[in-house]
Amino acid sequence: MKQAIDILKSYWGYEEFRPLQEDIINAAVAGKDVLALLPTGGGKSICFQVPALMMDGLCLVVSPLIALIKDQVSQLKKREIRAEALHAGMSKREIDIALDNCVHADVKFLYLSPERLKSELFIERIKIVLQRRGVCLIAVDEAHCISQWGYDFRPAYLEIAEVREILPDTPIMALTATATPEVREDIQEKLVFRNHQIFTKSFARANLSYSVRFEEHKERKMLQILQRIRGSAVVYVGTRRHTKELAYVLQRNHISADFYHAGLEHEERSRKQEDWIHNRTRVIVSTNAFGMGIDKPDVRVVIHMDIPANLESYYQEAGRAGRDEEKAFGVLICNQKDILDLREKTKNSLPGEKLIREVYQMLGNYFQLAIGSHPADSFDFDFQAFTKRFDRHPLEVFNSLKVLGNQGVIYLSESFFAPSKVVFAINQKALYEFQIANVAYDPIIKGLLRLYGGELYNYPISINEGNLAALLGTSLNVCKGVLTQLAERGVIEYFPRKDKPQLLFLEPREAAEKLGLDMPSINARRKLTLEKMEAVISYLHNEDRCRTQQLLEYFGEVSYDKCEVCDVCVDQKKHSGDAVLNQHYEKQVKAILHQEVNLTLDGLLEILDPENRELFTQKVSEMLDHGVLYFDDFGKIRTSR
Repeated sequence: MKQAIDILKSYWGYEEFRPLQEDIINAAVAGKDVLALLPTGGGKSICFQVPALMMDGLCLVVSPLIALIKDQVSQLKKREIRAEALHAGMSKREIDIALDNCVHADVKFLYLSPERLKSELFIERIKIVLQRRGVCLIAVDEAHCISQWGYDFRPAYLEIAEVREILPDTPIMALTATATPEVREDIQEKLVFRNHQIFTKSFARANLSYSVRFEEHKERKMLQILQRIRGSAVVYVGTRRHTKELAYVLQRNHISADFYHAGLEHEERSRKQEDWIHNRTRVIVSTNAFGMGIDKPDVRVVIHMDIPANLESYYQEAGRAGRDEEKAFGVLICNQKDILDLREKTKNSLPGEKLIREVYQMLGNYFQLAIGSHPADSFDFDFQAFTKRFDRHPLEVFNSLKVLGNQGVIYLSESFFAPSKVVFAINQKALYEFQIANVAYDPIIKGLLRLYGGELYNYPISINEGNLAALLGTSLNVCKGVLTQLAERGVIEYFPRKDKPQLLFLEPREAAEKLGLDMPSINARRKLTLEKMEAVISYLHNEDRCRTQQLLEYFGEVSYDKCEVCDVCVDQKKHSGDAVLNQHYEKQVKAILHQEVNLTLDGLLEILDPENRELFTQKVSEMLDHGVLYFDDFGKIRTSR
């Protein structure tokens, strides 16, 4: 166990976070409830993984993104730490097996999406786990999702409080990178904090320079920035089409670039991500689907070419620059048209009640669900096919689905990849007897055992049908067909790969007109969304206050120190320096004109040779405008006094 802890600690976040992480770990081990605000790069996972390994029992980890869950479980398994996952992309049988392992096997971490918390199967198994081995800690990642005042509210997070009723003595750790004071209070209330401690780290990033650039020719400015600032970069845009267009613009200008969005196939996304992480690609142009869970320390600049919907998103995305604590830049390039577009887009993202009910009816028709039915498994959801079938605008559908999600009616996951899995459904003796009686299936059974070993008898193992087909000398489709036949005959359990978003119905199907929509909460979310949009626009236009101070104030942190590196601070220093220089130039001009009476402007420039000729010329013009100087009849400059 000590070795596992040492391995985890080798993945600390920034050096500056370590003392705070140690304090959080000690509080958790002492059995206290904890709220930890660790801004980007703070190494949140260490804060619950290490104390969980120091305590007896299972650690429950609630996380909102399937991709993050899969990545965390994969990383733990690589370090030989047993972990399981429950999420919307799994069948009922897969969930059953994972929960069985938590009861009977030495599983240390169970990661789950919040929508799985209220299932009867989960509740019953957790009660058994509690009796047999105990639950040592509940870790809630992205804890801001529990608050209706947060930018990414997930109603299923409210189920965590009910789990606490089953586990009254189990401490809870809530972690987030971004939370306003109102959200922090809400987290503590909704999670029923008792004996607790709150840990916060400043949102300030001394090495990160924030800038806003108003430009009509945005692409030209983006190229100038990337030509001036060398090193790895991310360019964020709002649409999938724009990722491709801007990547081609960069390539045409001899900048190594690629595009990335959630609509790409898993293999292509993985390849593009790996090329960027290992610096084979310098710039990745992406929607906000890129970056979650990716810790690349040497990103020198993050450029936003479209305005984010809220400051929480902007802070997290820009904060992916400079995690090595070296100088880095977060630049937002926009113009007045972008602000008008943001207002229009935000307005259109708030569908009315009639549209929401229509989209709910479409879902029932699309998946052929009878009134009162409540499928336990999630569905593959092809968004484009869905909108095309009902001939509705994609944004209308997408925003209505978001409202249905916020109302706790459905859960729609992000796109994610789940490889095919196989587990034997019968024991070794029964399998041998099946092989003797069914010779035609013998080669594929032997092939499975040869490639994946005896672990196939214990739990689902990820397989690659292509490798199996190559070993057997057959086609991929034939191989998949034979695996399906074995599953139908009860010899194996076969879970084909998934690479689409998953849609899960959280409540039994109702008639659309009877669907219980909470319109007051929908209207409250509408108001909050508009307020967050206005906060972004205010940030863009405020050129009088330090950018870091503006962000800190938004997150409830008061700072009297300017960052000295953002565009506002740099501009103020420049103007401050210009004021001193202006006074110096005025004294010089007056002094020289008292000595020399036949000087033109060119003569002044030649004699004084100012370091900033443009500023000097402006100062002389100002003195002429104010009557301090004047031109005589011969075009010479004279002093008035």
